[in-house]
Amino acid sequence: MEDVEFDDILDDWFIESLKTYKDLHVYQLEHPTQVIEWTSEKTVCVAGYSLSKNEILELRLPLKLFADENKGLCAERDFKVAHGGFTDGPVRRLRHIPGTRCVVTNDGLSSDLQVWDLGGDDSDVIRRTGSIAGRRNVSERGSRIAARLSSPPEVLHGAQSSDIQLTELTSGRTLYKLETDSTDPLSFLQFVSDTVFLAGCCNGSVYVTDTRTSAAPQLSPPPASSGDSVLWWADASVGPHPSSCRVVRLSSSGQAVVSDLRSLGGGAVCQAQVDVQERCCNLDHVRVSWAPTLDDCISVSGFSGVVQIYNTCGWSMELQERQPLFQHRGHVVSSQQTDDSTPVFTTAHIWHPERPRTLLSAASDGSVHVWDWVDPEQSAAGSPIPRT
Repeated sequence: MEDVEFDDILDDWFIESLKTYKDLHVYQLEHPTQVIEWTSEKTVCVAGYSLSKNEILELRLPLKLFADENKGLCAERDFKVAHGGFTDGPVRRLRHIPGTRCVVTNDGLSSDLQVWDLGGDDSDVIRRTGSIAGRRNVSERGSRIAARLSSPPEVLHGAQSSDIQLTELTSGRTLYKLETDSTDPLSFLQFVSDTVFLAGCCNGSVYVTDTRTSAAPQLSPPPASSGDSVLWWADASVGPHPSSCRVVRLSSSGQAVVSDLRSLGGGAVCQAQVDVQERCCNLDHVRVSWAPTLDDCISVSGFSGVVQIYNTCGWSMELQERQPLFQHRGHVVSSQQTDDSTPVFTTAHIWHPERPRTLLSAASDGSVHVWDWVDPEQSAAGSPIPRT
């Protein structure tokens, strides 16, 4: 009987998906991943996070996803493994170094980084080529990693606000250190220009730092909380200049606060109470992300098996409950659950850098989905439109 009910639910969702998705493709990993990172317009890197040996893979997305016309004639409907290798431990963080065929990883156990060559046309093997020492031997949640296009390649990393450093990838030379007495664990690191980066802490505070100066970084305090917020996650929108960026901070109680980078400490531009299930969340799997080419949209995952998309355009200064614009329920629907089984939850998601409504998401059952969603309010006034 349970199998029949599951099949009915899956069939209903499949029929619904014909209207709610422009594209939807699925892939099954042998072990789940909590990292998804673009290595090109059509390839991503993923890796397992079990304590033992794990695969690290570069996957090529289905070519049908990128066929603008005559999609039905495109034979390539599946993910393909382009390059692969093995790690000796978990991969909790992974960042592609722009302009190279290298990725940098962290195991979540220390602040050290591992450097990998993704291979090329002459080799399909991903090989570890080096390591970068962090400033802390043991870390509760590992190092956060950020990178931007530079020559020679550089990587920004740190486990706590006092550990952040900018390191030259090839020589291992330290180019910059953030000078602060604070030892707050980090929730994110992100460049907003060639020289300016943001360091978000788990307590909700954000450092704004310019690597060209030795002056103390600008520190924005945590947002005023509506409840008992244990942790905060954050992300910054991408703009032509740092002053045009916005920062969204999301608390473990579901309070989402949007601020202008020019006045981070001056209060919120808008805020909302979003629908989260705190009891179900794994703290390392929670993500909040700005859509890179879709104005005012953010995505939230990790609190359940669903990826939620919110349009912040209608938010106000008053803290009110807001409903998501769209929800990707594919990981939950396609995973057959019993009374004794562990609920499926999302472990990572990422927006496509150029395709406005295309995302990839991964879940604890090893599933990876790439989906292009249809805006249910596309014709309504105030709906988000892609930036050109």
